[in-house]
Formats: sequence, C-alpha cells, structure tokens
Amino acid sequence: MTKLYSRFVLAIVSCLAMFASCTSNSNDQSKSTAILDTVSLSRKNFALAYQDGQKIVATSIDTMKQISFGGATDPSISPDGNKLAYTVSDSAGNRSVWIADLENKSQLQLHADSKNYYGAVWSEDGIHIVFSVLNEKSIWKVGLIKNDNTSFVIFDGQSNINVSSPTWKSANEIVAHDLKNLYTFNTSGKIIDTKPLKDLIGTNYNIASDNRFFYADKGNKIIFSAYSGNAIPELHGKANAVFSMDVASKAIKQISSPEMNVSNLFVAADDRIFFSAAEKPFRQSRIYVSDLKGDIKTIVDNGTDPTGALK
Repeated sequence: MTKLYSRFVLAIVSCLAMFASCTSNSNDQSKSTAILDTVSLSRKNFALAYQDGQKIVATSIDTMKQISFGGATDPSISPDGNKLAYTVSDSAGNRSVWIADLENKSQLQLHADSKNYYGAVWSEDGIHIVFSVLNEKSIWKVGLIKNDNTSFVIFDGQSNINVSSPTWKSANEIVAHDLKNLYTFNTSGKIIDTKPLKDLIGTNYNIASDNRFFYADKGNKIIFSAYSGNAIPELHGKANAVFSMDVASKAIKQISSPEMNVSNLFVAADDRIFFSAAEKPFRQSRIYVSDLKGDIKTIVDNGTDPTGALK
C-alpha cells in the first residue's frame, strides 16, 4: 500500500482548478485563495486526508481518486469521506475554517464571529464540527458549529481559561485541555468534568498545546501524544510519542516506535490510530495507522497531519 500511495502522490493529474477567495472578516481586505485540483471517479468515497508540503491531499484507499488543495492546512476528512474541513490563512495572519464537498467541489467558509479559528474535527455523525477559536478577549476557546453553518456556540465563553486541541469524547461530549487539566464539555458548551493531567497520566509526560487526547474502545482507553523519555540531540529535546492509557487501571503503553518523533495524531471513531512521524535523522515524515494493540502499518511515504474516514 505504501508504494501505491507514494506513486500516486508523485503523479497527480490536474484536470480542474477552482479558486475560492475569502476573508475571515468583512472589514479585512486581505484575501487568501485555496486552490482545488481534482481527478474524480464517481461513487468512490475518500478514505484519507493529509498534508503534503504546502498542499492537502485527499485520496481513496485504492488511490484511484484524489483531490489536492493548495493554500490550505489542517485537513479533516468527514466520517463518510465526502467532505473535507480545512484552515485557510490570509496575508494578515487571520485563520478561518472552510468545508469542501469532495464530489461537487463547492467550498463554504464557516462563520465563527472571530478572525482566528482553526483545527476542525468532525463529530462521528458528520453533523457537527469543533475547532479552536480566539474570542473577543483573545482567549482560546472551543467552537462548535453544524456543517450547514448554523448553531455556532463558543464553549465556556465567559471564563479566562485558555483551552486547546478539542476532540470528540463521545457523540455528545468534547474534550480539550489547558496544559494542566483535561476538560469535558457537553454540546451546549458547559464544562461537565475536569481531570488534572498529573492525576490522569502522571508526571512523566509533557504536554504542549497541540497535543491531543482521544477516547477510544467505548471510552475505556485514552489515546494521546506527549513528550517523554530522554532528550534526543537531533531534536534538541524529548521526542513526541503516541500512547494508550487504560482508563480503569491507568496503565500506559507506547503505541509509536521509540525511534519515532510524532508530529500529529488522529483517532477515528472506529478506533484506528493515524499519526505522522519521522525516524532518525528526522528529516522525512511518514504517515502510519495502528490498531489499539499497536500493530502499525505505513500508509504514506511522505506526509503529515493525517485524518481518516470511517471504514
């Protein structure tokens, strides 16, 4: 499978381009463009989306169908494989979340009443999207919106807590963290649970704002990425790795190889673990998929920031 992915990525055929100029605020005159090139075969959903340098690639599992986006980041493929959420940045440094329909190639900007919002993650049913959003107090919060651009909510909007890297805990719960605590929100935006990270995963794991926590195995496991182990000279610090924690026993095992430095983590609702990582000398990032037991396969020879649709 690795050779098929690599060969297809290197041989993209561009047969259609669609330009979408956008601003993240009506008062901002700076414009950005996301460019969509597509080779499309009907009735084949996309299975994987990832970052390839300066573009996003969405591909079917057999590589017979592919779309690439220039000028976009943070790919997030919908569970049914038909839509892609992504981030567009303008020349002023503003960021906004967009959705592209991968069949009819339409593009829609989600409206979040902010000049800076990014990092979309789909709900399992594909109806809602959560993302990080900077509110009017310049505090990072979690935003929730429907995929038709309605019912936008900012979670815990009145507090001074900065939270990062939201993901779905269940169909009706979202988690995010502030480097010290893991918060659980309901879909109305209320905090319903707070777990100190030092009590949850211990003190041997260092968390950055872009490290994510995913619940898997019907809530019995937490999959997360963190910095741990000894410092590596080539990295000027500790490597980032993927771990699985049993919620009941709090036993933690490492999923990614000790020789890897992980850059991005995504866990699909069917418990497949996608991550990108580079091995020494840490110059080329590959994309891997693993099950909960740690059986890892390479699926893309060169890429970062993977997300997968449901099987």
